[in-house]
Amino acid sequence: MNLASFNRRMLLALCVAPFCIASFCISELAWTQTPDTATSGPAGQSMKGAQLKNKVPINTQTLRIQLPKPVEARLANDLRVVLIEDHKLPTLFVQLVLLERGDSADAKGLQAVARATAAQSREGTTTRSSRELSEQLDVLGGTLNAYTNTLDTYFSVSGLREHTDQLLGLFADVILHPTFPQDELDRYKTRLMSSLQSQRSTPGFMAREQFNKAVYGDHPAGLIAPADVDVQKLTVANLKEFHDRYYHPNNALLFVTGDITMPELQPKLEKVLAEWQANDARPAALPEIKALEKERVIVVDRPGSVQTSLLLGGLAVKGDDADRSALSVMNQVLGAGAASRLFMNLREDKGYTYGAYSTVAPSRYLGVIVANAEVRTEVTGGAMKEFIGEFKRIADERVGTTELANAKRALVGRFALAQEEPRSFIGYVFEQKVYNFPADYWDHYAERIDAITPADVQRVAKKYLDLKKLQIVAVGDGGKIREVMKEYEGL
Repeated sequence: MNLASFNRRMLLALCVAPFCIASFCISELAWTQTPDTATSGPAGQSMKGAQLKNKVPINTQTLRIQLPKPVEARLANDLRVVLIEDHKLPTLFVQLVLLERGDSADAKGLQAVARATAAQSREGTTTRSSRELSEQLDVLGGTLNAYTNTLDTYFSVSGLREHTDQLLGLFADVILHPTFPQDELDRYKTRLMSSLQSQRSTPGFMAREQFNKAVYGDHPAGLIAPADVDVQKLTVANLKEFHDRYYHPNNALLFVTGDITMPELQPKLEKVLAEWQANDARPAALPEIKALEKERVIVVDRPGSVQTSLLLGGLAVKGDDADRSALSVMNQVLGAGAASRLFMNLREDKGYTYGAYSTVAPSRYLGVIVANAEVRTEVTGGAMKEFIGEFKRIADERVGTTELANAKRALVGRFALAQEEPRSFIGYVFEQKVYNFPADYWDHYAERIDAITPADVQRVAKKYLDLKKLQIVAVGDGGKIREVMKEYEGL
């Protein structure tokens, strides 16, 4: 790496943080537990009765934010382009979303094709080898990434504004002209199988895999990772066919944020994407998600494990459901952070875990509400008792005025802080587009949250934390936890 390239990368590291639309509300069930840095009380000392004094000064002006105003255009090939201008730094970030071209678009019996197509697109084109692509990005100080989730495929490129033409050229080349070299695919398959083997040895991944199967059944969301046999079956022909059939501009959204205007951007995009043509091919319709009919307890034996990984939850809502705001507030009270009931109970009071949390994950299909914790094997029963107790409490008792106000404050404050970086707003604009929300939908976010009442919180808790339909997964030493978990069958 020459000095000029090094200097560019250092500037970019200071100016640009990678962004992923999936990190927002359409994230696909990323329930990883992060140990909190706060400390518990002295050994043996209960934190029961600890109160949040709410002494931190709040500047109400923080919540009066000016949301970015996206500018939209449509290219000659029918690609929709959404620009969020940000002239504070000389950088550019571009993200293409191929809608409904993610893992769910895989043909039956050909799992992992969508993710392999995305990953291998940047491993060589008709004019550049994988090495040449990497070297040119290195000289520009740019980054180029590709990945899929259950529904969509994503490509992103970022770098300095002065290299806009070169970055867009590389970006277009990868999307339009991948060659999928056999040797690169072979290496990819080896790496992927090794990664999956490592993931499937971790209790958190095992729990999520079983939970998704229990909740979603045969729906594509029920599969969070392909089997080795599906990876082994991948061929260059599979990838080329998927690319030719599904990589088209009329099924995509292109988001751009950075130091550029639409009159500058649009001609550049028209030039590099001129040959990209529309196509009406569509993946098979997603199967219907079946309603959960009864509770289920699944124990995954991990002999010798000193911890139990617990997941409890069920189906929730789509992203455009009227209950979404009430569910967000309810979840904030229940388990969204270190001030939540689950955290204060299982960690601060009982000392069972580093952290206990809950998540509401809406999507364009029915999402989930799920609570999780990693607990010591010997306190598995106690942890389950507290989880179920907190589920019952929030459904049976109306939340207090102060606790509700704190939850609303946290949600709106977090939303406001996210808008300090215009790139973060891409995820919200994406939702506005795919759900056909009004253009001013996010301008009224604080109002929607503020309108939630204690009765709303109790209502959605009763509806979505239904113990009669609760799906429970416990990964741990079966010999020590199986009998304990049997107590929770037939809730």
